[in-house]
Amino acid sequence: MAMKNFSMKKLYYSISEVSRICDLEQYVLRYWETEFEQLNPAKNSSGNRIYTNKDIKMILLIKKLLKEEKYTIEGAKKILKNYNVGDDGAEKTDMNVVEVQKQKAGELSLFDSHQGSTETAVMEEGEKESDKMVEDLKELRKFLEELYNQLED
Repeated sequence: MAMKNFSMKKLYYSISEVSRICDLEQYVLRYWETEFEQLNPAKNSSGNRIYTNKDIKMILLIKKLLKEEKYTIEGAKKILKNYNVGDDGAEKTDMNVVEVQKQKAGELSLFDSHQGSTETAVMEEGEKESDKMVEDLKELRKFLEELYNQLED
């Protein structure tokens, strides 16, 4: 059985193709559509999702933020707020903006180390519930570090 060649760009991809390309389950893609407003694939006349290269680039960025950089969904949403991907799939935002957004959302990452100044920024933005989340994540981080240290011994 021949493997499909994805090196050739297409205009539209099915959810099964995107699932294989991005190495994500289809239900994850559907869930992310409900969480991230930037991810909104069109539907064909049959009602099936049709993804563009722009959609795939956004999915890969979300995947990187959530799985590699360990951001929560809320943290990733804050980073993506000022992020724009053009129709050709090219990034249309200054990387400094993304880095600032990452720093502001840093307290929403389990393993990010720049905590202090970002907590102040979040409180200034009037997001009191984020303060509780930060405390919960600190507690969780401490627990995970202790567990990890026990495993090393």
